[in-house]
Amino acid sequence: MEEPLPPLAFARAAVFGRCPRCGQGRIFCGMLTLCERCPVCGLDLTRHDVGDGAAFAAIFILGPIIVIAALIVEFTYSPPLWLHILLWPVVTVVLAVLFMRPSKSILLALQYRYRQSGSSP
Repeated sequence: MEEPLPPLAFARAAVFGRCPRCGQGRIFCGMLTLCERCPVCGLDLTRHDVGDGAAFAAIFILGPIIVIAALIVEFTYSPPLWLHILLWPVVTVVLAVLFMRPSKSILLALQYRYRQSGSSP
């Protein structure tokens, strides 16, 4: 059996989108698209499906943050409605993409770490 990454190296690999086995290969081929294999160690990443977990996390974490920020801006600066209509969708999409990448990576790393035995749920 292979030697697992130490906890600190494992956490760093998870947050920065690196392979959970070797900690070096990139796991993303596109903005949010996972590669099929790690380019360094060849780990099959298709076995670890993160599904909608990252989107679920983005909705329930970023949703309240965006609403609170919009309320603060409204009551502090009272901008016109058209500014809210232009500002918040852009901020939401940018933050969601920035948030989903590390959360997807963390979910994949956790699946690798705790499902190494090869058994499916």
